[in-house]
Amino acid sequence: MLLDEDPATLIHHTIGNFNITPDKLAVLRINESLSTLQQARDLRVREAESALKKLSRTLTTLNNHHLETIASHSATAHASEIATLDTQKFRIAKSANDLEIESERLSSQLADLQARLQELELQGVDGGDNARRGLVDDEISLKLKVYRSLGVDVDRDEKGQYSKAVIRNGNKGDVHVINMDGKFSQFFYANYFWSTM
Repeated sequence: MLLDEDPATLIHHTIGNFNITPDKLAVLRINESLSTLQQARDLRVREAESALKKLSRTLTTLNNHHLETIASHSATAHASEIATLDTQKFRIAKSANDLEIESERLSSQLADLQARLQELELQGVDGGDNARRGLVDDEISLKLKVYRSLGVDVDRDEKGQYSKAVIRNGNKGDVHVINMDGKFSQFFYANYFWSTM
């Protein structure tokens, strides 16, 4: 088939009549948009990779710290330390209790010594009248001296009756106060005195 015009001219005119310039501009804009989107996507990927690396480093550090903590913590060593602390606590409590008992004993002994000092001061430098005579006035004074030598002090009430006894045991560090109000027999009081001395 023969054409009246040159095919190249015909094609050129056909292309010119199609007006593809707006389409080229649209394709350029699309390519620019795709490029911008690709750059934004690459930036986001880089940021995500950086965050992932940071989290990975943090995880590694925490795992190492956890492993070190587990390796340094021994259940048997912890139980042993608790047992040692409990033992020390009980020893300290026992020492405090022993010191309290010793303090009470020394307080009782101090009271005895103060009473003895007062008695010696009352007798004076020469030992008092009874010491010079070497005699005891009567039976009651003799009993009181014997009781006092055993660690028993008796007190009189307003009526002149012996109503209270204080028994001190220096060996045990005990002090007992007994009210002798007549509710019990003399036999009971005597047995009680001997059991506490």
